[in-house]
Order: sequence, then structure tokens, then C-alpha cells
Amino acid sequence: MLVVEEFNGNQVTKQRVEMVERKGTGHPDQICDCIMDSISVALSQAYLSEFGTILHHNIDKGLLAAGRVERRFGGGEVLEPMELTIGDRATFNLAGKEIPVHDIVVGAAKKWISGNLRHVDPERHVSYRLKLAPGSQELTGIFSRPGAVRGANDTSAAVGYYPLSPTERAVLTLERELNSERFKTLFPETGEDVKVMGLRNGAQLDLTVAMPLLAERIRSEREYFERKHAIETEMRHFLERGCRGFERARVHYNTLDEAGCGLSGVYLSLLGTSAEDADSGQVGRGNRVNGLIPIARAIGTEAAAGKNPVSHVGKIYNVLSHRMAREICKSVAGVQGAYVMLLSRIGDPVDRPQMAYAQLVMDPGRSVAEVEAEVREVMQRQFSAIAGFCLDLARGAYQVC
Repeated sequence: MLVVEEFNGNQVTKQRVEMVERKGTGHPDQICDCIMDSISVALSQAYLSEFGTILHHNIDKGLLAAGRVERRFGGGEVLEPMELTIGDRATFNLAGKEIPVHDIVVGAAKKWISGNLRHVDPERHVSYRLKLAPGSQELTGIFSRPGAVRGANDTSAAVGYYPLSPTERAVLTLERELNSERFKTLFPETGEDVKVMGLRNGAQLDLTVAMPLLAERIRSEREYFERKHAIETEMRHFLERGCRGFERARVHYNTLDEAGCGLSGVYLSLLGTSAEDADSGQVGRGNRVNGLIPIARAIGTEAAAGKNPVSHVGKIYNVLSHRMAREICKSVAGVQGAYVMLLSRIGDPVDRPQMAYAQLVMDPGRSVAEVEAEVREVMQRQFSAIAGFCLDLARGAYQVC
């Protein structure tokens, strides 16, 4: 069923208060999400290469347990590595042929760590604990049924929207800047564990940023606060250059710091992530698939990262709903905003949801009746191309964390 109607709620940009969060590359929750999804991509590609099809797997249960380090100004040492637990289900053999699942899984995890966390050695600083087993007969049976489109392996709902609000864009672009190659070249003493919380109150924007400085590059408390001031100044300049639509935009950086307290009053890190000794991470506690945690929006509760890309609607519909909302706004004149909600029924083909529901924010003077047929055509076109979309998910073409 496909339903299109006007959005009658209070648009987030018209609410006085808006709160938006983003967890960056080195945040423990983000690490879990990104590693688990990179594992799903690696398994999907291995299954495709060996069997020409993607087999059942869900690598959407993961825990990064914090390690222990000893820090000092100018350096420190790792006392106990972080432990990454990787779970849930995978296909280990088919037609008598074994798949080296454990090697693929650990290899993908180490590759992601090497490519994204500059100071974490995946061999020395992380231990790996695998809790993987074959799936149930009924769920794995979905993959042997005929047809180019799989049946949904869950009854699940997802919601996506477009466009981002100015607050959401500011939070997203600031974190991406802080973890960009340009910024890390300017400030190599900064770690990857970035968290940005945005608060808009009327036309005033406050951004609170947490990002550690690397102990080996900071030789004293005085140097820490000097570098902190330079970094905060660069953040303000970045916001002045690219943050539009606010009367005032302020940034607050590492607000727990307290001068005169030595190591207990500064945010130092040995490896660039708080998972080294302060904070553990878990799949599903990080960003939604559009890269944000938008407190004032309708959001789904599924952890998309690591789910298989051809039958698990917890991934497919989460990404597709945002993509549909964007396509509606980009291609249908008169629509300035869209929410798309998708609901599956377990066993039904993923291109035939139980409900596809679009809520439209219209331009002044325009009505839903004028555009309903176009919106339906956009959504139906996306469903008809879902097999290709799922293969794109399987090769990591869409960011889900």
C-alpha cells in the first residue's frame, strides 16, 4: 500500500528549540557501527565471488570494551588492549564448500581500524572475540527461495526525511571537518573521537564539541591550553565561513577542562579514542543512517550497521527511506520537504512493503493533490530498482553510520 498526504506536524525548523548530535569516526559507538558494516560488505563480496549470490548473515551485534592506558604529558603506554566482540549470524558453508568467515571478519575489522584510526594498531591495541553462528533454518531459507528480490526477514519500520535543517547541516559538516585530512594536517595533535552536539534556540546556535588531544604531542598543561585555543579559533572561523542562517553561532570545546588540575583537568588521549580506557561502544547507539542523531525528528530504532543488505529491512528500508525522501524533493516541483515511512511484513518481498507512506511539506500555494501522482511514481520507481539498490548496499556504496 502506498499513501501520500500533507505533513501536518510542526516542522523542526519552525520549532524554537532543536537538538542534534553526531558521533564522529573515533567515537566507540561509531567504531562499532562502521566496523560491523564493513564486515557485512566484506562477507557479501566474498559470498558473491564464491557463489554468485549473497548468503544469510547479520553482523549487527557488537561491543567494543574499553582497554586501559597510562597517559602523561608527552606520551604513555597501553596497559590492556580494547576488546571487540563481533556477533551474531553468518553462513559458514554451502554445498559442501567452507567459507573462511572468521578470517574475513577479523580481516575486515583490522582493515577499517588501520584506515580510520591513525594511532590504533589493530594487532597490538585490539583483541577480537567472535560470537558467530549459523542462522535459523527459517531465516536462512529465505535465501534459497526463487526470485531476484528476497523476502523480508523481519517485520520492521523505518523513516527517512529530506532536507536536513541548517542545524543538522552545521553539526554534520563540523564533525566531518574536524576529522578531515585538511584539519588533521593543520592540527595533527587532535584525535578522531569527535562528538558534536548542536542546540538551536531560536536563531542562536550553540555547538558543544568534545575531541581529545594526543598525549605524545602535548608536553605540558600550558601547551595543551595553547593548542586548545588555536583549535577553537579555527572552529569558529570554519563556522563563520560556512554556517549560514543563524544570528549567532558559538562553539564550546572540551568544556570539562579545568586549568591548574594537571592531567585530571585536560582531555588527553593516547590512541585518539576514548575506547582506550574511558568509554565502551555498542552497535546501534550511534548515528542514524544519515549520519545524525536528530532529537526533534521521527527516527527508527533499528541498528542498520552490519545487517545483510538483501533481506534485512532494518538496513534496506532505513537507507531507502532517506533516499526516497531526497528524490521526491529533488525531482517533484512544489515539494520543499518530505518524510518517508516504510513498513515491511516478514516473508513479503522487500520491494512490496506493507506500507509506504510519504508526508510532504508543500511550497506555499501548492497542494499534495497536484503532485501525488509524481510522488507515487518516484517511490514505485525506487521499489522496482530495489535489487540493484541492494547490491549497491552490499558493496558499501551507501554510508550507514
